[in-house]
Amino acid sequence: MPAETFFDLGVIHFITTGTLENFRALYPEGRFESRRFRPNLVIETAPGGNGFPESEWTDKVLAIGEVRLKVTGACSRCVMTTLGQGDLPKDAGILKAAVRHNRAQAGAYASVLHGGVVRKGDEVRIETV
Repeated sequence: MPAETFFDLGVIHFITTGTLENFRALYPEGRFESRRFRPNLVIETAPGGNGFPESEWTDKVLAIGEVRLKVTGACSRCVMTTLGQGDLPKDAGILKAAVRHNRAQAGAYASVLHGGVVRKGDEVRIETV
């Protein structure tokens, strides 16, 4: 781990819009917003998809411009996702939905294979290693 930093299990944590949409459908009372999960990246996936897209990407490479990230595995969630923050209310149902529907996972971790600049709107391609 680099000095003066803190990473749980990966340098990069990302979540897809598909995962957020799926959780919203499964637990409509909850506010599944990316800021609850504190990702470095939110990756837009096609609307109306099923499931949790990033769970299919372990050991694949995300290519974002010149940046290459190797997906190292799912991100297991904890009570932090249930805490109120700003206008988001405290909601234990957020974690319960993740446990019930996706083995307590939301998002995934990645390591940096090749660094660079990532900009909002950059295309993300999934590559096999």
